[in-house]
Amino acid sequence: MSTPENLVWQFDLVWSLAQLHLDALVEADFLWEPAEITWTVHRSDDGLWRPDFSEDDLDPIPVPTIAWLTWHIDWWWSTALAAAQGGVAPDGAEMRWPGTGAAAVGRIRALATAWRLVLSDADLNRPITYPWDEPKSLAHTASWVNVELTKNIAELGQLRLLRAATPAV
Repeated sequence: MSTPENLVWQFDLVWSLAQLHLDALVEADFLWEPAEITWTVHRSDDGLWRPDFSEDDLDPIPVPTIAWLTWHIDWWWSTALAAAQGGVAPDGAEMRWPGTGAAAVGRIRALATAWRLVLSDADLNRPITYPWDEPKSLAHTASWVNVELTKNIAELGQLRLLRAATPAV
């Protein structure tokens, strides 16, 4: 059984990896397209940044940009945080990328601070439905958040390293 201390410890470990990569990003990293087929964010005529997204199984699967990954983290983490706090989850179709890498990283940092507070003072046995079809405990969701963040930060970090190793054209 998970305890708040275990989940906070695990989160802090994951967050240290996240900070390593987030601190090293430069603005040009965010919209760099690592492949011909990518998912990224686009500025619309109304000035808002919208992500590429599809619920369909795509083949080939688009490679996300760092901007898209930061939008994705913002979306699922905002939703998990709202669910954990008993709030209203944001509509994924309405979630926007903030327009700069610095702003995207700022949003992720704010989510990390809020999430750590939730973990520190959580009733881990409380039922929660996000991201599950059937209710599970908040401990299950907290464990999922830590794993999902690890996966997304590893993807972001790999893109950052690839971009740094790719000669300018």
